[in-house]
Amino acid sequence: MQDSHRSGLLFALGGFALLSLGDVLVKSMAGAWPGTAIAALRYVFGALGLGIILLVREGPRGFAFPKLRWQVLRGLSVAMSAVSFFSAVHLMPIGEATAISFTSPMITALLSAILLGEPMRKETWIATVVAFSGVLVILRPNLSLLGPVALLPVVAASGMALLMVANRKVAGTGSLLSMQFNVALIGAGFLCLGTWAGHDSGIHFFQVPALPMPVLIKCAVIAISASCAHALIYVATTRAGPASIAPMTYVQLLLAGTFGWVLFGERPDLVAAFGALVIVGAGLYLWRAGKPPSEPAMTD
Repeated sequence: MQDSHRSGLLFALGGFALLSLGDVLVKSMAGAWPGTAIAALRYVFGALGLGIILLVREGPRGFAFPKLRWQVLRGLSVAMSAVSFFSAVHLMPIGEATAISFTSPMITALLSAILLGEPMRKETWIATVVAFSGVLVILRPNLSLLGPVALLPVVAASGMALLMVANRKVAGTGSLLSMQFNVALIGAGFLCLGTWAGHDSGIHFFQVPALPMPVLIKCAVIAISASCAHALIYVATTRAGPASIAPMTYVQLLLAGTFGWVLFGERPDLVAAFGALVIVGAGLYLWRAGKPPSEPAMTD
C-alpha cells in the first residue's frame, strides 16, 4: 500500500470517528434541549466559524451564492437531515439511527435518476431493495413504540441524499470553503426558523428552555469537530480517492453502536444487528459494483 493511500485511509478513519463523537454529544443532550434547537445552534456556530475563515482567506469576494436556488436547496436539505437525525438519536438507539442513515447512497441514486435523469443500474436497484429490507428489520420494534417518528432516520438519509444531488449542480461554481459556508449559513437560517416554529407550536418535544451552559459548549464542540471531520474526509479523498475510502464510512456505524452500548446502555438485539449488517452489505455491494453514486455519507 502506497504511503498516500495509507494516510488517506487514516484521515478518513479520523474523520468518521469525529462524526461519531458528535453524534454521542447530541445523544447526551436528550431532554436538555430539543433536536431542532441543537441543530440550529450547531450550524450557527459552523456558519460563524466558516465565515471568519472565508473572510480571511478569500475576502469579500468569497461571499457569493452562485446558482442561488440550488444553494437554497442545499441549505434546506442539510437542515432537514440535521434536525431529523438529531431528533432521532434522542428518541431511539444511536446505533440503529446511524445504521438507517446509511441508506443515503441508495436514495441518492434514486433522486439522481428522478432529478438529474441519470440511468439506474441493475446493481443500484438490487442494493436499494436489500438496504430497505434491512431498514424494515431495524424498525420492527420502533414503529410499534414510536409510530411514524421512527422514520426520522430515513428522512435524515433523504435530506443528505438531496444535498448530494444539489452539490452536483453547484460543483465548480466556487471554492470548497465558500460552498461549505453557503450550506452552513442557509441551513442555519432554515433551522432557526424551524426551531422558532417548533417552540411556538406548543408541542412539548420542541419546546426550547433557557440555554444551559453544557449545551452551549457541546454545540460548539460539535460544530468544530464536524468541520474538522469534513476537512479530514476531504483530504482523504485527495490522497486515496472517494472509492477507496467509501468503506471507511462504516467505521461511523461501528463506533455509534459501541458508544451507544458503553455510554447509554443501548444493547441492540440480534435482529436489529442483522438489519444493520444487511444495510452495510448493500452499501458494500454497491461500492464493489462500480463507482459510488454519492459522496461518503456524513450524519452531521
